[in-house]
Amino acid sequence: MKILLVVATEQEIIEDRFEGFTVLITGVGMMNTAIRLTKELMKNKYDLVINMGVAGSFSDEIKMGDVVEVVEDYFSEIGFENGVGFERFSDLLVKENYSVEGKTNLQKVKGITVNTVHGNEHSIAEIVSRLNPDVESMEGAAVFKVCKEFVIPCVQIRAISNKVEKRNKANWDMPLAIQNLNATVVQIITEL
Repeated sequence: MKILLVVATEQEIIEDRFEGFTVLITGVGMMNTAIRLTKELMKNKYDLVINMGVAGSFSDEIKMGDVVEVVEDYFSEIGFENGVGFERFSDLLVKENYSVEGKTNLQKVKGITVNTVHGNEHSIAEIVSRLNPDVESMEGAAVFKVCKEFVIPCVQIRAISNKVEKRNKANWDMPLAIQNLNATVVQIITEL
């Protein structure tokens, strides 16, 4: 099976654990991810894309360092402000969410993909009220969309590095999240 590992930053992957696999470092954000992944899939064929990375958690039940599988992901910012609040387009054919069938034994969660990570109580409360996501990333839905366009199975694995709250990096645990993320993805690959 030919697998492509897609990750936003070099810091999120321990590359010597994945010798023999193609690793695509896209850069942070949905635009970088969509462009670089599209270019890679136009040149090479893969049987599976694994999008791996860290994420923030909205859920009190998902703890720091937990590794989850995102099976539903939203482009949460596609829409408009109506003067009072946020609305989705109903008159345009705009696809804003993507779902995949779970492929692992990990906890299945709903994600949102954002350009700006949430960091104040008002915007956090608004997005929880509107979409009730479990986690947020800056790339996930872009990977789902590109893979759907290329008809390539994909899986999104996220390790929790922080709680979504007022930004305070002192509360984050990137080393734990990255260690757990990489160990879990290695195990997933060996079980394929």
